[in-house]
Amino acid sequence: MTDEQLIRKCIQKDLKAQKELYTRFAGRMMGICLRYAENREEAQDLMQEGFIKVFDKLGTFRGECELGGWIKTVMVNNALDNFRRTRAMRTLVEINDNVNYHEDRGDLPGRLSEKELLEAIQRLPAGFRTVFNLYAIEGYSHKEIAEKLQIQPGTSKSQYARARLSLQKMLISENVQAG
Repeated sequence: MTDEQLIRKCIQKDLKAQKELYTRFAGRMMGICLRYAENREEAQDLMQEGFIKVFDKLGTFRGECELGGWIKTVMVNNALDNFRRTRAMRTLVEINDNVNYHEDRGDLPGRLSEKELLEAIQRLPAGFRTVFNLYAIEGYSHKEIAEKLQIQPGTSKSQYARARLSLQKMLISENVQAG
C-alpha cells in the first residue's frame, strides 16, 4: 500500500490501515522518543501520545515531505510539549561565564554502541537532554531552539555545551570504570 493510500484509509478511520501505519513507523519513532525521555516507559508514553496526534492531524499532511519525516516532526514537537508541560525547564542552568567549556576532556571511547550513547543521553538532566537532542541530533539552530523552548539563544548554547561536556565526562568515567 502506498503512503497516499495508507493516509487516505487512516483518515477514514480504517483500523487496519492505522495499525499498518503504526507498525511501519513505530520502531523509528520509538528511537526518537527514547532520546527525549528519561526511560523506556516515558518514551512509550511519548510515542503513544505522538501517534494519537499523528492520527488526529493526518488530514493536514500535504505531502510536501516524506510521511516519515512529517511523523518525526510530530513526535519531536510532542516531546517538546511534554517537556514544557512538566516544567522541566526549571532544570535549565543559567549561563555562567566562569564555566570552561573547552577544558581537556580526554579521548572518548572509540567503540561506543548506539545503546550506550542513548542510555547516557537519557541520564542527562531534562534541559540538557532536550537542547542536546534538538541541536546535535535534530539539527535545529540555537535561535530555533530558543524560540521552541522560549529561552534565549545564549541559554541554548550554554545548555548544549554543558550537555556535551556532561556526556563526555559520563562516558569517559564509565570507560575508565569498565576498563
